[in-house]
Amino acid sequence: MKNILLIYTGGTIGMIQKNNSLNPFDFDNLKNAIPEIKDCGSDVQHISLEKPIDSSNMNIKNWVSLSNCIYNHYDQYDGFVILHGSDTMAYTASMLSFMFENVNKAIILTGSQLPIGIKRSDAKENLITSIEIASNGIINEVCVYFEYQLFRGNRVVKVNADNFDAFKSPNYPILAQAGVKIKYQKQYISTGSNKKLKLFSEISNDVAILKTFPSINKNFVKSVLNSSKGIILESFGSGNATTEKWFLEELESAINNGKIIINVSQCLSGSVRQGDYHTSLLLKKIGVISGSDMTTEAALTKLMHLLGQKYSNDKIKKEITFNLRGEITI
Repeated sequence: MKNILLIYTGGTIGMIQKNNSLNPFDFDNLKNAIPEIKDCGSDVQHISLEKPIDSSNMNIKNWVSLSNCIYNHYDQYDGFVILHGSDTMAYTASMLSFMFENVNKAIILTGSQLPIGIKRSDAKENLITSIEIASNGIINEVCVYFEYQLFRGNRVVKVNADNFDAFKSPNYPILAQAGVKIKYQKQYISTGSNKKLKLFSEISNDVAILKTFPSINKNFVKSVLNSSKGIILESFGSGNATTEKWFLEELESAINNGKIIINVSQCLSGSVRQGDYHTSLLLKKIGVISGSDMTTEAALTKLMHLLGQKYSNDKIKKEITFNLRGEITI
């Protein structure tokens, strides 16, 4: 029998109706609502992170608490399942993938679109299957399980607020499909590591996202560039942006003053290819770094992780383009 640690952070899966709105409630109520946990074939223990929160309130302090919880219990359990709100699940999954190095066990985030107490809730299936996957020893990385699909954690984005299939992995195949049996695509799954688990708990929030749009104004661009050390530039298509002189000058000036700008696409799928078009080639020439096919969530958390290590700008720019945890296609 495998030992699984269930970590409850809050989220829709553990919400109840109160004062005309949904609010997180304690884990004991959740466990009573899903008695199947006791009969899932594994010894499932549980722990809650302080006060359960709506995932919109997820922050660096919560990420550090969550990662420390896993790290401190790592040798005692065969796998981990994290109950998390879906709104920021992709950010947390990506961040955990960078905070941990040499993972050789399943760390699976899951949740639901409907609270556990509602008859048509997707909570039970998501939770029970996540526990089964975490128990079987095949998965050795940070993942997201939702609506019959297992995804690499730093490859997912939330794409739907209304349907149960809330997540997609636009630039990487799913790791498993749950039906009558769970079918694993082992060629896409991390092989894990025999090295000692390493935790990077230093994270910087000195970051911002600059999303381009037609007729973007100079004051907005300057305010974003001046706000933070690291900037994620959400560009058009395969990495394109306006070629107006003032825009390129503002970006170049920021880079010359020590800012790090990473170019990712606004498109759901595809990759930034700086050089395919003249517009993206100009960005490359002034020192904007291609984020290739990383999601915004992965690029942002990767940058937060690298800045937190207090690396030099040159090292950060190199590491951004490296495949650290399967988050980018080289």
